[in-house]
Amino acid sequence: MKAIRVENPGPEYQLVIAEAPRPAPKPGEVLFKVAAAGVNHADLVQARGGYPPPPGTSDILGLEVSGTIVELGEGVTDQRVGEEVCALLAGGGYAEFCTAPVECILPIPKGIALVTAASLPEVHFTVWTNLFDSARLRPGERVLIHGGSSGIGTAAIQLCAARGHEVFTTAGSAEKCAACERLGATRAINYREEDFLEVVKQATDGKGVDVILDMVGGDYIERNFRALAVWGRLVNIAFQNGMKADVNFGLMLMKRLTFMATTLRPRTNAEKGAIRDAVLREVWPLIESGKIKPVIDRVFSLADAQAAHIRMAKSEHIGKIALRV
Repeated sequence: MKAIRVENPGPEYQLVIAEAPRPAPKPGEVLFKVAAAGVNHADLVQARGGYPPPPGTSDILGLEVSGTIVELGEGVTDQRVGEEVCALLAGGGYAEFCTAPVECILPIPKGIALVTAASLPEVHFTVWTNLFDSARLRPGERVLIHGGSSGIGTAAIQLCAARGHEVFTTAGSAEKCAACERLGATRAINYREEDFLEVVKQATDGKGVDVILDMVGGDYIERNFRALAVWGRLVNIAFQNGMKADVNFGLMLMKRLTFMATTLRPRTNAEKGAIRDAVLREVWPLIESGKIKPVIDRVFSLADAQAAHIRMAKSEHIGKIALRV
């Protein structure tokens, strides 16, 4: 099969089309003919050499796909050959064929095109498990979503707004802020021109927000502590501005805060299956009713994967980037 190979892994990596062995499904897995693969920041980090796949996982990039099932592994009874689905992967999506465990497979929501569906698994698994499992976001609570114009951000804004939460978000331009507010954000903050801490404090009469979803880290950590209400929860899914910071942890003590960080990729299939069930129950009906809409910035061909990575690295996009296979 054709697949993307990373040449010269590191800061100057190159993505090229190459021949690769077609995988075979293991027990409990299915084989896909891939229609499209979602592009995620983690793919860029892996190509730079910083995020190796879990042991036993394909070293081909790609954490989510949509496509058609062409073969069933031993013991698979709930899926059928010819079925169009999307799936979360631990790797292998930038290819003509890939395998996925049954616990990570989702049906294509009604009204959503097959290629578009490749943009759904990673963001919705991530948003649901972090905001509602880890951070325990409750009805009526306020939330701050950093990186609001990213794939994660556009999904999180819509899900929280659809569930009745007051949503604050940050983005890096007036255009991106306007897009976030169209998606349901109560207030989008241009972090290049405004201090999100001051805006949140003013808008909440000094109380702060109850939950923050952050992928920035670094000097945002203490500012997030200050933006949280008493008993607030901060969950980090990345530390793009740095893993180390000088932080006053006394704020955590005095405000009874919770600070957590999670990753999705290394979790067991059973853990991912529990998240999949929640997403199917809580999120898929909102997509099918039109309350949550996939936000696709651009679809590149598989051969243009390098251009897709460049666009993401420059943060030029609003929503998801996908590769048509």
